[in-house]
Amino acid sequence: MTTTLTALGRFAAEDAPSLTSAGDGQLIAAALAGIAAVVLLISWAKWHPFLALIIGAAVMGGVAAVAPADIVTSFTTGFGKTTGSVGLLVALGAMIGKLLQDSGGSESIVDKLINGVSEARLPWVMAGIAFILGIPLFFEVGVVLLVPVVILVARKLDMSLMKVGIPALAGLSILHGFVPPHPGPLVAIDALGADMGTVLIFGLVVAVPTLVIAGPLLARFVDQWVPKHASALAVGGSGPVDSEPGQPITKRPGFGPAVISITLPVLLMLARAVAEITLEDGNGLRTFLEFLGTPAVALLLAVLVSMWFLGFGIGRSKEAIEKTIGASLPPIAGILLIVAAGGGFKQMLVDAGVGRVIGDLAQGSGLSPLLLGWLVAVGIRLATGSATVATITAAGIVSEFTTTLDKPMLALLVLAIGAGSLFFSHVNDAGFWLVKEYFGLTVGETIKSWSVMETVISVVGLLSVLALSVFV
Repeated sequence: MTTTLTALGRFAAEDAPSLTSAGDGQLIAAALAGIAAVVLLISWAKWHPFLALIIGAAVMGGVAAVAPADIVTSFTTGFGKTTGSVGLLVALGAMIGKLLQDSGGSESIVDKLINGVSEARLPWVMAGIAFILGIPLFFEVGVVLLVPVVILVARKLDMSLMKVGIPALAGLSILHGFVPPHPGPLVAIDALGADMGTVLIFGLVVAVPTLVIAGPLLARFVDQWVPKHASALAVGGSGPVDSEPGQPITKRPGFGPAVISITLPVLLMLARAVAEITLEDGNGLRTFLEFLGTPAVALLLAVLVSMWFLGFGIGRSKEAIEKTIGASLPPIAGILLIVAAGGGFKQMLVDAGVGRVIGDLAQGSGLSPLLLGWLVAVGIRLATGSATVATITAAGIVSEFTTTLDKPMLALLVLAIGAGSLFFSHVNDAGFWLVKEYFGLTVGETIKSWSVMETVISVVGLLSVLALSVFV
């Protein structure tokens, strides 16, 4: 159903007549003006990206000579379509992450995996922990959960902070950029009409070598550039919240239930992708697995399973579980609004004819669509500091020349854009300051550690995507 709706939406967008008779040069100027407005409002005026994207779409439509009423209609159409296709998934994913956090399930996973691990293996284990927790958790939440663990482990074993910190940060960042149900990949999938299961499979394939290189291997070098120890740092608490006021949780979920809760949607979507490849169309098992593997269904089932394993199963009351579910939604309001506004910006690109012109130029340039998508995302990431804004805008720009790409190439384009959106985080990125403060680093140390790590993830991710494209 989701695939059908996405296909219909793309068909309508591609076949809709342009809202303006402006020439190609004017449309290119409109695109540049719209993007410049977003960049300046976010970077210089310090506006929230939600407002910046609205104004950017208006500027683009105005320069393209689109009627004001048509600008509003185009933006609200894109806003609504993106909210319907992406918003539901982001909300369900946030619920799973909050249940994991409040139940102590994340601590169960961490305790199990680091128990009895040698110092030499610990960076690899930390990367694995971050990789698992990064599936349902937004990057900022993952940092809050993992940083106290990283500091405690480094202090207990008298290890360098960077040796265990970089692998953990790399695991969280890679999942954030490459693998649904994170907002960036979801937006790109929707904008390009890519298949969720294919993106998920390819995303995991690309994520593993990227994590190995940008995590434990890179950590050895970062440790030399930033010799930081945990002894001087305070350890923040990120344990489970009270089940009910005055009644702290005394029982945590086990390792198995916690892992099942957060990996269930991934397993269901992978099962769907395998069924579509191996079983004939119309086969009863394939139809059933396609239903279960529909992203919204898979995440909803995972929420229900999590409510049991991470709630009722450990003695939490109905009221406490409802409180956790409710508390998961306000923190993502800003993310949802940015994503939806990005959908409106993208629709303005399409309806004004800007996307078609850029697509024609891109096709004539001879650049690989994968490289072009990465370069566009890199430019916007450097300018705005937002990986989500970079993904949204890049996906909208390149969407006009993707109609001839097959399903595997569309999935790889999503990943190339995701890789570009992570390039060189610096002072205009909230994640930069989050890492700096948590690890007690100077600006220079943060650049030599976090910023370098993000750049390595971006470049290795692109190279992995290009290598995979040779075989698919």
